[in-house]
Order: sequence, then structure tokens, then C-alpha cells
Amino acid sequence: MLPIDLQHLPSSEELPCSDDTPVDNEDQNLLPNILLFLLNSIWANRNDWYFGVDMGIYHTTGKSPRVPVIPDGFLSLGVDRRKPSRKGRGRLSYVLWEENNIPPILTLELVYHRYGGEYDEKMDVYARLGVLYYVIYNPEFWQRDGHQPFEVYKLTDGQYELQIGEPYWMPEVGLGIGRHHAMFGNLPQEQLAWFDAKGDRYLSEAEIERQRAEAERQRREQIARL
Repeated sequence: MLPIDLQHLPSSEELPCSDDTPVDNEDQNLLPNILLFLLNSIWANRNDWYFGVDMGIYHTTGKSPRVPVIPDGFLSLGVDRRKPSRKGRGRLSYVLWEENNIPPILTLELVYHRYGGEYDEKMDVYARLGVLYYVIYNPEFWQRDGHQPFEVYKLTDGQYELQIGEPYWMPEVGLGIGRHHAMFGNLPQEQLAWFDAKGDRYLSEAEIERQRAEAERQRREQIARL
């Protein structure tokens, strides 16, 4: 590996914010964005976190600081929730040397038709970065790859160890993560979700509103029967 000049690292404005590579499947954007939307509700009053979707993470542990790793989703704690760029669009990329060298605490990869090194190359990169939790969601090709459909790995002594249990509680994050079945656009679909310490799933704002509406309907029916 060539030595890296840590005194003259490029800024986020100088770095590409996209590799223009199309995703395999619409879920690669949909499912991480669902997690992001849920966090916007769960942590609405917190400003010390950032969840990126299909965004490049620039770091100095590879061959060049100009070569990012791009997870399908990642969560960082202890950083600004919104960090305006000079262009006023928020973060263009997640550049570690502009984030006080705080790596993501969790990265998420979705495996589909094209195997992308989720179980080896990317795992090695995330371990070098110090990402504590690495989640791999492989609903269709887990048998092809010799893994389970949903796996959570935790970094221990520089190596990832497969964890047991779903939803899996992450005390350092203050959230659990797992799967559940839901309706999306009137179609049934398996999705990823956040869970609390008791294993209860955090509901979306739409689900909460439906529950309130149903409770109100039942209340009115009870009054009408009196």
C-alpha cells in the first residue's frame, strides 16, 4: 500500500459523490430508506446521528483515500445529523477525516443477483474501519452463498463474529434490528425494522396513525351502543 499524505487529504467537494453504478434491485434503495425514515421518527429529537443510503464512505485504510466503500446503508453516532456542504445539499459523501474520524457504528449490505464481496472484501474493509456491527440481508440467494438470510456480525478483537438472535439487540446503538412482514403499496413484503430492548418493533408514523384511527373507530362504536 502506498503511503498516504494525511496532511493533504481531498475535501468532500473534491471527491466523487457517486460511482453511477445501478443497483441490482429496487429493494437496495427501498429497505435502507425505510430504516432511515423510521429513525427520523424514533430519534426525532436527537441531532447526533446520521444514516446514509448508498453513499460513499471515504477513508484512509485502503490503497487510496479517493476510493470509497459504498454500503447500502450505514449509521454513525456522535456526528452532526445534517452537515451542509458548500453547495447547500447536505453531505455529498461521508468523509472520515471531515467527521472527526468517526466510523459508522453499523453498516448494512443487501445481497442480490450480483455478489459484491459482502462476505469477504467488504467485511475486511469494514473491520479495518472499525465498524462495530455489520448486517447482511440476503433474502433470495442465501443458499447460493452458504449463509443465512439475515446475519448480524459484531467486531471483536478486529474480527467479525456472527451473532445469534433476531431481532438482535445492539446496546451500543440503543436499537435492535431484524425482519418483519408488512404491506407496502398494497403488496406483502419482508422488510427490515428497528426494535426496542424488549423486542417490540418500532412502528412507522403511518402504522401509528392507523392504530389511532382504529382505536377511535372502536371508541365511537362503543359510545353508539350505549
